[in-house]
Amino acid sequence: MRLIPSYIKCLFSYIFILNIIFISCNEKKSGIRNNKSDQKSETLKSPDLIYGSLFYAVQMEQVFADGKTFADCIPRRPPQDIVAEFQDQQKEPDFDLRKFVLDNFDLPENHPMPEIRMEKDIRKHIADLWPRLTRQADTVVKSGSLLPLPNPYIVPGGRFREVYYWDSYFTMLGLKVSGRVDLMEHMVNNFAYLIKTHGHIPNGNRTYYLSRSQPPFFGMMVALLAETKGDDKVYETYLNVLEKEYLYWMEGDKSLKPGQKSKRVVLTKEGYYLNRYFDERNDARPESYREDMLTANEGVTDVLAGMRFASEAAKDSFASKRKSVIFRNLRSGAESGWDFSSRWLSDAEKLYTLRVIHLIPVDLNCLLYFN
Repeated sequence: MRLIPSYIKCLFSYIFILNIIFISCNEKKSGIRNNKSDQKSETLKSPDLIYGSLFYAVQMEQVFADGKTFADCIPRRPPQDIVAEFQDQQKEPDFDLRKFVLDNFDLPENHPMPEIRMEKDIRKHIADLWPRLTRQADTVVKSGSLLPLPNPYIVPGGRFREVYYWDSYFTMLGLKVSGRVDLMEHMVNNFAYLIKTHGHIPNGNRTYYLSRSQPPFFGMMVALLAETKGDDKVYETYLNVLEKEYLYWMEGDKSLKPGQKSKRVVLTKEGYYLNRYFDERNDARPESYREDMLTANEGVTDVLAGMRFASEAAKDSFASKRKSVIFRNLRSGAESGWDFSSRWLSDAEKLYTLRVIHLIPVDLNCLLYFN
């Protein structure tokens, strides 16, 4: 049986621990690509693109303390009708934005964690947590941001109401100890479904996560499931989706010349294909919209203070490009799962100095080599 090499287990145990240590005080938390099934992703718009100026107003005016709340809301009627009414009513002097939102949207469901008795045996305590963190197969909710999954899955809990990609590998390690092979298999099947449907595994099963993935642990998950079941046929079952995910990370490699890059793949001057983290959008993340806007504005202000421009147009153009780079790095940092760690910063005190897209991470390339 092909087992996961011990050095790779050690490497990712080390990485996981460092991720906990360096995480910021800001809360975050078969076939060829571009086939017909992948086209579905193009019709699944992120809420910021659906609601436009309404989304901007709700997030920047902090209608909710947590920006993720509105990104997870479900409209009670067609979004275009809500936006049209907002554009009319916002001109009124007594317009109440919060009331408007509460009248037109259902807030995301919270699952309070009931108190669990402290057990002497940590395994028993963890086993008691699984039912509280398990969500059943989703039903399709029109115009909501949730990407429905066909099988039960485990969520982190709290504001994180959906499954998260690389977190789930470590969840599966716990499920293995608890003997929950059924849930392990459900989670692997859910991720295979996401790859088949969207061409990759998004950061989480939300439309606003579709522009990025997370550390590609799917191969490790398949290996863990095969090891746990004692069945090498597991590899054959998921071979096509493993290949499909790999092609996502390598997209654009065939057109590169030495020293060039495309999305998540880089061809070094020496002729080596390596990978980096890269989000395909370069605007503020919907779930952390206000925070990202403030970070980008701070970064632009600091840089502009020491520069002179021939015209206001040149200054505005530079500022716009600078913001796009900051947004891309914030998003790509989220794809890395290390959002945010000093490993990505050129100045550990300034979040806008993220340089994620300019670095080739050893852990990402280890994972893809393993796959």
